[in-house]
Amino acid sequence: MYFIDVILPIPLRQAFTYNVNKDEAGFLKPGMRVAVPFGKSKIYTGIVYAIHQNDPPTYETKSIDQILDETPIITATQLKHWEWMANYYMCTLGEVIRAALPSAFLLESETIITLRKDVEFDEGTLNDEEFVVFEALQNQSSLHINDIRNILDRTHVVGVIQNLIEKGVVTVQEELFEQYKPKLKRYLKLKAPFHEEASLRELLDELSRAPKQRNVLMTLFMLSATEKNVESVLLQKKADSTASVIKTLIDKGILEEYYLQKDRMEYTGDAPSEAKGLSPAQQVAFQEIEASFKETDITLLHGVTSSGKTEIYVKLMEEMLETGKQILYILPEIALTTQLISRLQHYFGKKVAVYHSKYSNNERVEVWQQALQQKQKAQIVIGARSALFLPFQNLGFVIVDEEHEPSFKQYNPAPRYHARDTVLVLAQLHKAKVLMGSATPSLESYYNAKDGKYGLVVLKERFGNVLMPEMELVDIRDKLKKKRMSGHFSDRLLEEMEEALQNKEQVILFQNRRGYSPIVECTTCGVSPQCPNCDVSLTYHQHKDQLRCHYCGYSMAMLISCLACGSETLDSKGFGTEQIEEELKELFPNHSVARMDQDTTKGKHAYAKLIERMEDKDIDILVGTQMLAKGLDFRDVSLVGVMNADNLLNFPDFRAHERSFQLLQQVAGRAGRTQKRGKVIIQSYNPYHQILRQVSTNDYEGMYKEQTEERYQFKYPPHYRIIKITVKHRNFSTMDKASKWFAEVLKMPLKEHVLGPVSPPVGRIRNEFITNILVKIPKENSLSRSKGYILKAQQRFLAVKEFSRVKLTVDVDNY
Repeated sequence: MYFIDVILPIPLRQAFTYNVNKDEAGFLKPGMRVAVPFGKSKIYTGIVYAIHQNDPPTYETKSIDQILDETPIITATQLKHWEWMANYYMCTLGEVIRAALPSAFLLESETIITLRKDVEFDEGTLNDEEFVVFEALQNQSSLHINDIRNILDRTHVVGVIQNLIEKGVVTVQEELFEQYKPKLKRYLKLKAPFHEEASLRELLDELSRAPKQRNVLMTLFMLSATEKNVESVLLQKKADSTASVIKTLIDKGILEEYYLQKDRMEYTGDAPSEAKGLSPAQQVAFQEIEASFKETDITLLHGVTSSGKTEIYVKLMEEMLETGKQILYILPEIALTTQLISRLQHYFGKKVAVYHSKYSNNERVEVWQQALQQKQKAQIVIGARSALFLPFQNLGFVIVDEEHEPSFKQYNPAPRYHARDTVLVLAQLHKAKVLMGSATPSLESYYNAKDGKYGLVVLKERFGNVLMPEMELVDIRDKLKKKRMSGHFSDRLLEEMEEALQNKEQVILFQNRRGYSPIVECTTCGVSPQCPNCDVSLTYHQHKDQLRCHYCGYSMAMLISCLACGSETLDSKGFGTEQIEEELKELFPNHSVARMDQDTTKGKHAYAKLIERMEDKDIDILVGTQMLAKGLDFRDVSLVGVMNADNLLNFPDFRAHERSFQLLQQVAGRAGRTQKRGKVIIQSYNPYHQILRQVSTNDYEGMYKEQTEERYQFKYPPHYRIIKITVKHRNFSTMDKASKWFAEVLKMPLKEHVLGPVSPPVGRIRNEFITNILVKIPKENSLSRSKGYILKAQQRFLAVKEFSRVKLTVDVDNY
């Protein structure tokens, strides 16, 4: 008898053993997919982990349904890496596999199959069983795998579905994402026959009876003198005309329209296909990185905002490509880096593949196969954190851009991994080099670089010797006393905004709260509407005139009167991006204002469209939340205003000051990225706060020294490791009892290193009460031993019947 161990994509700790015949055992290899029965009626797609002849003594083995692959789709290195992840982040290998593989690879009995309407194919290519499924789907919009088993009256149906997916007949139910279409702009020019002076004069005489049409033509001549291509919108505006007048001229055959594609990246002059030359400072940094890679595998590049880190990456990538190795470029959020993708595609053309969760299943499977087969097309993979799961065969170089970003951490569901740390292990398995870049490195990375674990290269000057933006702190308390505030704007900020707008420059305003105002309060009795499912007050969103919870999504119509006392004296407290946008429209009625936050970037390409409008100078003032701080490169932004820096600083988190420094520095870095020096105005009730002083003088070293000292005193990373255990339950007393029990069990071996249980600032979310237990592990203690204690406590906890419904999550390195 032969057996295989299969890992199923479910949160159970062990692999499951199935029996196979001799031929199947000879054909199967670890990393191949098999469809297996599980439980009474479920089918899962599992991954073969091992092939052996040991019959499990405790249970009767079932046979597999079907083998789904000719060759393994997961490499041995990947399996090794995923085992490390499961081990380090204290989750199961099944959870890692579910997170890693595109869902089209993991068909199961709950999977929904739908017919593809967008593809034409020859029905003659289908065999009998495939045709029966195809026919059933024409009568029904979608089917579960179990339905297909009933229709075909057989259990092994995963192979049939797999063939239909490969033939492009059906698709696994998922959100389909439209492809981003390049922006086309409409231009107008005079038709060829009228280029002669005589025919033109004749035409103008003819049009003397149509003054509006004649006026459009005269305006076109004026604009043609300065502009190479005349945009139809501009012509209409300048001639003070309407679209119908222009349409008449086109219908008469006097004007002709043509469209030009607006490129995502504006290049001056001819488009270069090779990387730009490096500035002297960049050249020095480039050589230092190369020297550092001879000594160590990991290097941290600390380069100020707009110092041209991307150009250095490109040069290093060019060198690596010559060796034929694969390159992984990881970014915090892919939606924000439309700019970067086009830049890299410009330099490397078809060698660049993009991989992230916004892609449809089919596209992700394609990139997976390309990486697996080492196709030219996926020699450089750009992606968000999920790209590190790809089956690289020959990885040589990894770039982690903006390595300080919190978005690299996955919070839910498991595995709760940090992409920056996980990718270091991946690189180590492949013996690849890693370059981490940031203008404001995370304390942990900088500590490791200072400690000699990583190489450190510093780039202090901006590209083209542009000066760092000039910073000014404005005391709102003082301005309010002197009545120098217009709404939430100080007189200084308004002066600078007016000057920038007069110079035809753009302005960015940063406020890290979305919505109109975070609290609505009754001025008579002081009650504010609360979310029924969470312990937070509802945020007012004016554009939909509703109150919304940002934790669970609950919403209700805006109240007319107070729910407690019935009086109509409702007042909003605090302010978000929506309120700033409204004030701006009143203060600057002749300028276009746009908002960038979670509410305005819900559509798939809303982000790309906003960036495009900003690049085309369709937007004069952009208001936004922290989305603005992510490495965006706008050429014409000369002023950045921070509306209120205090709500960043006063946050109950040991990283609050470090995060505030990073966020403010990054937002400030959006200003003055070309010739002219930018300006940043930070409004605060406490402008003498140490962090704000450090931001205004670009003093990263000062912030680093102060924060590491503080963290040493209070036993936080990088000096201590932290594991956070969260306990959730709908009943408060059950949750309370469970968390106290768990903390007591942990305190036996770990003693004073266990803190809590303590309720977080928001103690109830989605009707579940929450409490946290923190385990701090000093450097001298064994991390694996401490984790062992937690796992044992977890096993004992699950055995207590009273706590069977209590949710327990373990988050390693939860920061």
